[in-house]
Amino acid sequence: MADDTAAGAPKPAEADGGPAQDPRTQGQVRNEHGHAHSQASFWGLFVGSVGVVYGDIGTSPLYAFREAVVAATGHGATGAPSRDVVLGVLSLILWSLILIITGKYVLLLLRADDKGEGGILTLVALAQRAIGKPSYVVALLGMAGAALFYGDAAITPAISVLSALEGLKLVTPVFEPYILPLTVVVIVALFAVQSHGTASVARYFGPICIVWFLAMAIVGAIHIADDLGVFHAFNPYYGIVFLANNGTIGLLALGAVFLAVTGGEALYTDMGHFGRKPIQWAWFCLVFPALTLNYLGQGAMVLADPSKLTNPFYLLAPSWALLPMVVLATLATIIASQAVITGAFSLSRQAIQLGLLPRMAIRHTSEEHSGQIYMPAVNWGLLIGVLTLVLLFKNSSSLASAYGIAVTATMFITAVLAWFVVRRLWRWNIVLAVVVMVPLIVIHLIFFGANLLKLVDGGWVPLVIGAVIMFLMLTWRKGTAILADKTRRIEVPLVDLLKSFDKRPPHQVAGTAVFLTSDQAYAPASLLHNLKHNKVLHEHNVFLAVKSVDTPRLPDGERISFEKINDRFSRLTVRFGYMETPHVPKALIACKKFGLKFDMMSTSFFLSRRHLKASGKLGMPLWQDYIFIGMAVNANSASDYFHLPTGRVVEVGTQVTI
Repeated sequence: MADDTAAGAPKPAEADGGPAQDPRTQGQVRNEHGHAHSQASFWGLFVGSVGVVYGDIGTSPLYAFREAVVAATGHGATGAPSRDVVLGVLSLILWSLILIITGKYVLLLLRADDKGEGGILTLVALAQRAIGKPSYVVALLGMAGAALFYGDAAITPAISVLSALEGLKLVTPVFEPYILPLTVVVIVALFAVQSHGTASVARYFGPICIVWFLAMAIVGAIHIADDLGVFHAFNPYYGIVFLANNGTIGLLALGAVFLAVTGGEALYTDMGHFGRKPIQWAWFCLVFPALTLNYLGQGAMVLADPSKLTNPFYLLAPSWALLPMVVLATLATIIASQAVITGAFSLSRQAIQLGLLPRMAIRHTSEEHSGQIYMPAVNWGLLIGVLTLVLLFKNSSSLASAYGIAVTATMFITAVLAWFVVRRLWRWNIVLAVVVMVPLIVIHLIFFGANLLKLVDGGWVPLVIGAVIMFLMLTWRKGTAILADKTRRIEVPLVDLLKSFDKRPPHQVAGTAVFLTSDQAYAPASLLHNLKHNKVLHEHNVFLAVKSVDTPRLPDGERISFEKINDRFSRLTVRFGYMETPHVPKALIACKKFGLKFDMMSTSFFLSRRHLKASGKLGMPLWQDYIFIGMAVNANSASDYFHLPTGRVVEVGTQVTI
């Protein structure tokens, strides 16, 4: 594990559902944040947001209505649901879209940005700022949200691709035995192409999803005429009465209803990539009307013919359009899966920057767009998780039981954090805050309780995944804190070391030495070992600290801090936002304005690599020490993570007992 490498992360948090890829491929427009903007780029972002932001929520009609009605009848898909059940479920779905997606995300949370960036990680930063001091509770909420996102990221590709390909058995029953193998092939192929980047695919995401939403709207609208009484679902009375009269079964149905709003976090997460206006316009002009028409069409068709409950989404389409709808649905689910996979990459990078996870290899797949990254460890780990779920549950109905708990918990966390923002940062009066926020928090709690009823049937899966990830985050944070404290006890204050040089100056050699350190008040171990073994000091010596800050991105003018100690020594601090990947050589170019020029051919970078030994006596039990050491050993090297020039890095090893 490299010692003097970075970090000082201020506030741990999450980036929930994370951006799929950098839609700046569509142009740059964020007029509410002062970015350049044109009509053409606005509509480019509009199209891009349809593909990336709404990929997940746009595939929910494949299974949400069916699973909710089946749960409400208690007789499986073969039972005939009553009119009250269909209207009640439909009313709950429509009002969930209105209150949670439209009200909470589109109208409220899209206003809670940090320099144009959104997501739960941003909300944590805003909440910390609103409180006025670091809050461990807020940080813990952020970590919980981040951990739960990985559970969602594993389930989304599994249930989405399975539900799409299950339409093949409606084309002909001959296809049924091949659905599971085909799902595995599609998922493996999807993860295998991640290393090539998504830039070339991204431009097709929006148009495909626009066709998908239009097709959903059309087939839904055609069947509304089957029973015009379906419009009664807009009356919330039907949903409330359904819940009041059905007890536990009603709550089970409510857990399935929540499937209709999964993917809502992406609205907020991807704001920094598309801007508020394109996302809002896409929702009101296309996505929400299409979803509404499709759900109404499914409801009307089932009211007219209850036998269609076996697969109401695909049975909306005429027989000649069934196969094209399956193909289109498969493409849409791949897009939804792509969004959550690249979101996991983005979240992992942010977690590393904030000191919640060890360094991992990050590869940029685009020379133009920094948001397009590939992380091999995350990619293959996620693939193993997705395939395990597919082979374990085998069909989308079984997997639906595992879906929802992680998302409801994350949404509840965002609602709680939003309370701090509206009260402390936006200074809403208490009456307005209570009227707006308390119902949302209560709704999320009810949904979370409803999804907990599916705990035994599969709901434990995302909770276990989230618990493991959060445990690893807490272990990493605690372990690095113990390690830092242990190191400080044996380090020499820099002031004392420099005084000793005045009395007995070491032999000087030409060139510049850069010593990476996390605390510039102390002499880096790499400097002490260089003096001990090589007995030389470079002509120029720079103590470099790489820091992560709680804002998404930093302008170049705020990135560098420089302090000259004397003619031979100086301190340099380079800061990166949590949405950025640290690139030290590029940052050093900006040092010219301080009169500090780095010739990479005559500059050496010194790192201290610590070899850890477990003791179980410094704050963590022995078994947890071993887990921390395992994470540290498998961490990406500091030289790779900070993109230090090959051949100019010197690593000095020391053994530390923790």
